[in-house]
Amino acid sequence: MTETLVRTGGLWFEELTPGLAISHPIRRTVTETDNVLFSTLTMNPQPLHLDEQFAAQSEFGTRVVNGLFTLSLVIGLSVTDISLGTTIANLGYEVVEMPAPVFPGDTIRVTSTVLDARESRSRPTQGIVRLEHRGYNQRDELVSRVVRAALFRKRP
Repeated sequence: MTETLVRTGGLWFEELTPGLAISHPIRRTVTETDNVLFSTLTMNPQPLHLDEQFAAQSEFGTRVVNGLFTLSLVIGLSVTDISLGTTIANLGYEVVEMPAPVFPGDTIRVTSTVLDARESRSRPTQGIVRLEHRGYNQRDELVSRVVRAALFRKRP
């Protein structure tokens, strides 16, 4: 049986050359519902995310969006342009930084840069790519920086 691969937007390993920079066109405004659903679905009862009275007494003065939601969103906003249909797996996260909080109502945009790429030593049809993703809010404040390695398909 032969494998049928349908690619709808991601880049092949050969296209992910070091230095390639992408400003992703899709942006996303984070809602209060996003924050509550993500926090409760992941069993995270942190009152800073869920309890307005508690959060009002914090240094932020209001609820802060769950940082793991922000991480997921920043990577998710890159998928259409980089990895849709061409990635095999995430291999690991070297850096996860949250230099500024995200609040409900913030609109997140993402840029990505290919840091390096090498052919897989054990999988001749695949390669390993290190990417840096940066998430910014509507005030162009850096809210997330992620460096990760992922396994990509080579062009068939």
